[in-house]
Amino acid sequence: MRVKTYEEGVALINSGAFGNGTAIFTNDGGAARTFVQDIQVGMVGVNVPIPVPMAYFSFGGWKHSLFGDSRAHGEEGFRFFTRQKVVTARWLDPSHGGLNLGFPQN
Repeated sequence: MRVKTYEEGVALINSGAFGNGTAIFTNDGGAARTFVQDIQVGMVGVNVPIPVPMAYFSFGGWKHSLFGDSRAHGEEGFRFFTRQKVVTARWLDPSHGGLNLGFPQN
């Protein structure tokens, strides 16, 4: 799905019933930081196509992505009344060809 503006994209993601995960692909650190702050999901990837955190962190879905009162594992028992956001970021050195995530090229 394509949108014409950043604001439309954020509104589309935030309006969904589920708050599981999303990603942004950019070399602009400011754009990535703004996206992480604006988005209302539990798992955010920056230059990472599937933003699943390490097992130490709980599955981070928000909204209707969460079943029950707390998450399955992690420190969630201590943070019962908070909403955590896990950000997984990958920054590649532009001197080595910039952003190349290994996606197949047709």
